[in-house]
Amino acid sequence: MSHKRSFVRRTAAVVASGAAAFVLAACGGDGNGDGSAGHGSHNATASPSASASASQGQHNAADVAFAKGMIPHHRQAVEMAGLAPGRAQSAEVKKLAADIKKAQDPEIRTLSGWLTSWGEEVPAEGAMDHSMHGTGGMMTDEEMTELENASGKAFDTAFMELMIKHHEGAVEMAKTEQADGAHGPATKLAGEIITTQSAEIERMNELLGKD
Repeated sequence: MSHKRSFVRRTAAVVASGAAAFVLAACGGDGNGDGSAGHGSHNATASPSASASASQGQHNAADVAFAKGMIPHHRQAVEMAGLAPGRAQSAEVKKLAADIKKAQDPEIRTLSGWLTSWGEEVPAEGAMDHSMHGTGGMMTDEEMTELENASGKAFDTAFMELMIKHHEGAVEMAKTEQADGAHGPATKLAGEIITTQSAEIERMNELLGKD
C-alpha cells in the first residue's frame, strides 16, 4: 500500500509541475515557436561581447510574467487612488492615494517599455486578464463599484482595507520576480515595490487602528 501511495503522490507532483510549466509557458508570450527561436538566436550570438551585453539586457519568462501581471495590477491601484480626492474624508487617505498614483504611474511606463523592447505585447488599457481575477489582491468589479459608491469615513476604511489586500498581492508578485527573474532592472524594481508597498501597508494598518 505504501508503495502505491507514494507512486500516486509522485504522479500528482509530476502532473502539478507540468501544469505549472504550462502556465509559465503561457504567460511567457504568444508562443509560435518562441522557445526554439529564442534558443536559436542565443546560439547564433554566443560571443564574449554578446554575452557581456546580454548580461544587462537578458530576460526570461518570469520577467515577462512580472511585467504583464504588474501593469494591470498597477493600473487598478491608480484607478482606486483616483477615486480618493472626491470621496475621502481623511487628509491622510488623500495623501496616501496621491503617493500611490505618483509612484505607480511611472512604473507602468517602465514595465511597458520593457515589454515593447522584448517584442512582447503590452496589456491593453482596460483589458483585464481573466486569470488575474481574485489573484494578486486584484479588486473584483463588485468591490470597485462598492468603492466608487462610498464616501467619507466609509470610503476611507474601504479604500485602505482593499488597498492593503491589493498591495500584499503586488509584494508577493515582486518576491516571485526577485526569486525567478533574470532582468537586473526588473528585479531591482521588484525590490523597490516591496519596500514602498510594505511601508504603505504598515501606514494603512496604523490608520485603520486609530479608528
